[in-house]
Amino acid sequence: MIDEFLAGDLTEVEAAVRAAAAAEIMPRFRQLAAHEIVEKNGPHDLVTVADRLAEEHLTASLTGLLPGSVVVGEETVHADPKVYDALGGDAPVWIVDPVDGTRQFVRGEPGFCTLVALAHRGELLASWTYAAALDVMAVAVRGRGALLDGEPIRSGSPAPGAVLRVAMSHPDYTTDAQKRALLGLRTEGIDARPCGSAGLEYLAVARGDLDATAFNWEYAWDHAAGLLLVTEAGGAQATLSGAPFRIAGGNALPFTAARDEATAERVLGALRGEA
Repeated sequence: MIDEFLAGDLTEVEAAVRAAAAAEIMPRFRQLAAHEIVEKNGPHDLVTVADRLAEEHLTASLTGLLPGSVVVGEETVHADPKVYDALGGDAPVWIVDPVDGTRQFVRGEPGFCTLVALAHRGELLASWTYAAALDVMAVAVRGRGALLDGEPIRSGSPAPGAVLRVAMSHPDYTTDAQKRALLGLRTEGIDARPCGSAGLEYLAVARGDLDATAFNWEYAWDHAAGLLLVTEAGGAQATLSGAPFRIAGGNALPFTAARDEATAERVLGALRGEA
């Protein structure tokens, strides 16, 4: 079933992502009322009515496109953490972040996106990254490469000897222990900055505008779409142990996604204190 779906017309998924953004996200962009913004786990962890309604919209449309599939979405898991267990099940799973970069969305800034990935038994198969305010759509299908607005993209490699540009976990979303785990990036030859929308940082790596990411949280909705996008654009990804990132969790953190394997190794070396 899943092979037949992937061999079919995947533009229907792209259309579903665009439709959810058009119906539930963009009409509320720069139009949010105070009561439509709620703190989940503190002042930096926000959810809006757009997040919730867009996830509901996507849940209905995506499961309709692939009968028997289930959705693991950020807001659904927040309401019922057991939903996350579906990532280790046998059903095809749509991994959804309806508004990645909610803080930017709330501020009226365009740096947010909708992330959708399709996985089966822990394997990422396809992904869609849609920055509605920028009208940018990136699509990746396992083994078929990555497209940005319909055109192939390649991550390439940094110039030899160049300072690496790395987007790392934002301090507002990290514990003291997680901050310490990233201190290795404060070294000569690496220019590390706090990340914005994770999905857009992955897109920047895939198109060669950023050399690497370094994250130390593993929620699948933040990373699944971008990791496949970077990989299909020719990049590399690995956790601190050197093993690939597992979407169901249990990873050795931090982990990186980078323009090429050499860059990924360089970032991991810095994180291990080897640089």
